[in-house]
Amino acid sequence: MHIHILGICGTFMGGIASLAKASGYRVTGCDTNVYPPMSTQLQSIGIELIEGFDKKQTALKPDLYVIGNVVSRGNPLMEEIMNQGLPYISGPQWLYEAILKDKWVLAVAGTHGKTTTTSMLAWILEFNGYAPGFLIGGVPLNFDGSARLPQKNKSNETSPFFVIEADEYDTAFFDKRSKFVHYHPKTAILNNLEYDHADIFPDLHAIETQFHHMVRMVPGIGRVIINDEEDSLKRVIEKGCWSEKVYIGSKQGLSVGKVNQDQSFEVLNLGKLIGALSWDLLGHHNRMNALAAIAASHHVGVSLEDAIEALQTFKNVKRRMECIGKKNGITIYDDFAHHPAAISTTLAGLRAKVGKARIIAVLEPRSNTMKLGTMKSALPESLKDADQVFCYGEKLTWNAEEALAPIKNKSFVGQDMQIFVEAILKETKPGDHILVMSNGSFNDIHQTLLKGLF
Repeated sequence: MHIHILGICGTFMGGIASLAKASGYRVTGCDTNVYPPMSTQLQSIGIELIEGFDKKQTALKPDLYVIGNVVSRGNPLMEEIMNQGLPYISGPQWLYEAILKDKWVLAVAGTHGKTTTTSMLAWILEFNGYAPGFLIGGVPLNFDGSARLPQKNKSNETSPFFVIEADEYDTAFFDKRSKFVHYHPKTAILNNLEYDHADIFPDLHAIETQFHHMVRMVPGIGRVIINDEEDSLKRVIEKGCWSEKVYIGSKQGLSVGKVNQDQSFEVLNLGKLIGALSWDLLGHHNRMNALAAIAASHHVGVSLEDAIEALQTFKNVKRRMECIGKKNGITIYDDFAHHPAAISTTLAGLRAKVGKARIIAVLEPRSNTMKLGTMKSALPESLKDADQVFCYGEKLTWNAEEALAPIKNKSFVGQDMQIFVEAILKETKPGDHILVMSNGSFNDIHQTLLKGLF
């Protein structure tokens, strides 16, 4: 069977392409941004890529078109598909029907930490011989790629388990439900929930409704893992839950005990010590991510102790507090944080690690939510743990200097990249920690700074 994927170079749709190819499909695809690393990754496994959405691509005559949510009405290829009455389906629906339908799906939902927690959960199962399939919206450093089919497990049988990052973003232009509604998980993690995606959700209540739609899809024999620190998730569960409920972050379930200076911490179950996790991941948010992954793996049979052992060897995800390099006593990190809550927790984690050393936060408000300015009032407080703040505001529709006025004594807003980089380098001193935060490439500023350090 031949499928042609529209919007193939996004992380999710690229993962779908890899899974389809591994399942024996002939796969072709198109996108407006056909460039490395996704283009080379897909081409290396034999997937033909086409630049743009020319309607002449219908001459490929695939059996089915798989549509990513980057595609909207007016797209020339999509219009031709519809005009000719050709068969098409959304990416999430195709994924369920072709891959997930007969699997035990473990889905990880939350405003923040989905990629990290999904990677943790996949690694716990892999480490313990469960050989799961997975689709992750990032590059997990414990694996060779972001997606794979279930493998042969320790019993030499194909694993029934599939771990998926469950995104609340909409499915397609013709299906405005959240992607995760399609996945039908038996194990569902609700890790946190804050207002985000201002381009498609009017308020937090609308997102809570979508989360509850996913809860409704979990069978009675399933398990819903809930972060007990989140009032928003309590409201979701109050709407109804027909599955087993397991809590993290409270004495009702798994919780964090003593936290040490080296970031190791005690793991408690029902208030009783079950083990200690030694790793170098920073911050309370990552400890909660770990508890969620441990609880989910326990649902499929991994002991709590074995899950903790697996996480001792977890290598994190690319672009999650990733150390880019050190020069002259200055360390540069790359992090995906782009929502004020994620910025705050990321900085708090780094502060706990470096103590009184100076932290220079370099921020690009690039996500749709941040571009709209919906969260701009929360930025000053989210940056409280930084000693200096540099915000790149070239493409913003709101005034970053006005938004950062409460911290104007320690902030700089730049519109020109060269001047922006020069200002950061002028401020930097030996012993500083430069934390670059963006959900895009940020003009490869990390390497520019590293090369420019005196």
